[in-house]
Amino acid sequence: EVQLVEPGGGLVQAGGSLRLSCAASGFTFDDYAIGWFRQAPGKEREGVSCISSSDGSTYYADSGKGRFTFSSDNAKNTVYLQMNSLKPEDTAVYYCAALTACDDDVHYWGQGTQVTVSS
Repeated sequence: EVQLVEPGGGLVQAGGSLRLSCAASGFTFDDYAIGWFRQAPGKEREGVSCISSSDGSTYYADSGKGRFTFSSDNAKNTVYLQMNSLKPEDTAVYYCAALTACDDDVHYWGQGTQVTVSS
């Protein structure tokens, strides 16, 4: 069974930090790019960051550049999204996903975790 499990969300004040994690199982982790997406209330889901399976390159949406850091522990089949200097507009449900490539289709979604940033 394919699983992407994302503990680590929560409530934080503006300017604070959170680290999200995503533990993958049921598929060959190294064969997929792993991405983080988020969906705020009333808005479409958007990409936040992605790490390529081919060369480990990491990509960030403009919203997270300089504040978010994506890392991967392939031995544990786990990825992390360190989010610093959080803003109220970062409030959303955050999802990790396994993709063919960072600019390609999502094959598997996690269940999502709520991140709320209070002002």
